[in-house]
Amino acid sequence: MRIVVLAGGIGGARFLRGLQAAAPEADITVIGNTGDDIHLFGLKVCPDLDTVMYTLGGGIHEEQGWGRADETFTVKEELAAYGVGPEWFGLGDRDFATHIVRTQMIGAGYPLSAVTEALCARWKPGVRLIPMTDDRIETHVVVDDPDAGPGGGRKAVHFQEYWVRLRASVPAYAVLPVGAEGAKPAPGVLEAIGEADVILFPPSNPVVSVGTILAVPGIREAIAEAGVPVVGLSPIVGDAPVRGMADKVLAAVGVEATAAAVAAHYGSGLLDGWLVDTVDAGSVAEVEAAGIRCRAVPLMMTDLAATTAMAREALTLAGEVRA
Repeated sequence: MRIVVLAGGIGGARFLRGLQAAAPEADITVIGNTGDDIHLFGLKVCPDLDTVMYTLGGGIHEEQGWGRADETFTVKEELAAYGVGPEWFGLGDRDFATHIVRTQMIGAGYPLSAVTEALCARWKPGVRLIPMTDDRIETHVVVDDPDAGPGGGRKAVHFQEYWVRLRASVPAYAVLPVGAEGAKPAPGVLEAIGEADVILFPPSNPVVSVGTILAVPGIREAIAEAGVPVVGLSPIVGDAPVRGMADKVLAAVGVEATAAAVAAHYGSGLLDGWLVDTVDAGSVAEVEAAGIRCRAVPLMMTDLAATTAMAREALTLAGEVRA
């Protein structure tokens, strides 16, 4: 079985571990979000790609869900001593090595997709990890400008600043995948979609993770025309995100933070099946009325066994859709 997964950061990476356990013989291709990428200290940092790579390769900080295990921060402390920021984004010493290698290879002329393949040769994640594009895309969030003076005003900040520095504590008025309009899918992305037997949307952020991947011209269309089951898992449980700030960015694009509303946001032209948590069982009829087959199952990734069960439910629903 050939499975394609559109993955963001922590939620996508942890779901992939369950999927590997649920379908150990499957050929899994992961299309990773690069809208969170940021340039820091002269280095190109790809948080979502690295979170997938470290999680599946056994190097992740399990409690955080991001960054390296057994990390130290000597370089960050030395940079701060020189007055070099930003201090709000903490890169560890082990993590710095990944970004140095990536930046050197890109500087030598290698595209991000080739660099990602080279990095994965060390980590052996057990999936084919492809960035959504080799082109530069950065997700920006429009917020109130505290320095605008009387009458106020708004400004766009990088998603990492909104999430890490501001901690999503201020309203988001718009989410902009800057550079997406002129981007092209990375080599292998459209081919993987065209050859897939199943396409899955994990419980990643539907706006800044999966949504940004779908913003790359050609990807949404390829999925809609693939002719195979497309099944998603709701990142909203009990009208609130399981983790993160999905409710804030959903509001910015005019979508309610409910499992049914997120399904409608993706749409029946894209989704064939949708899993909601058992606490949202009352929304099943609403989702199915919109033309999307829906089931209510436990969706909390409390451990590997629970996550594996979620992945099995997604594949089972895909089988029902195919039949």
